[in-house]
Amino acid sequence: MPDPAPMDPAPVDPAPLDRAQLVSMLAPLAHRSRDPEAERLDSMEVAWLVHQVEQRYQVRLDLDDGQLARMRTLTDAVQLLNESVAAGRE
Repeated sequence: MPDPAPMDPAPVDPAPLDRAQLVSMLAPLAHRSRDPEAERLDSMEVAWLVHQVEQRYQVRLDLDDGQLARMRTLTDAVQLLNESVAAGRE
């Protein structure tokens, strides 16, 4: 019996991230505030967002400690993650 064909990777979403998408990505985290206006991020949320973005865009984000420290709010994360995804695609 022949080996099955490898699965095609999920399509890459080319649209830039926005705040609503990050809030949606954080929804599975039980400790996350359900307040859609909650802006602050903790280190677990930052790690989760980086992982989710890497999976969604099929890119490895090589963020240094300084970049991770800059992601203190959702606004910071939107900016830095969009920049990092763009750089990772080059």
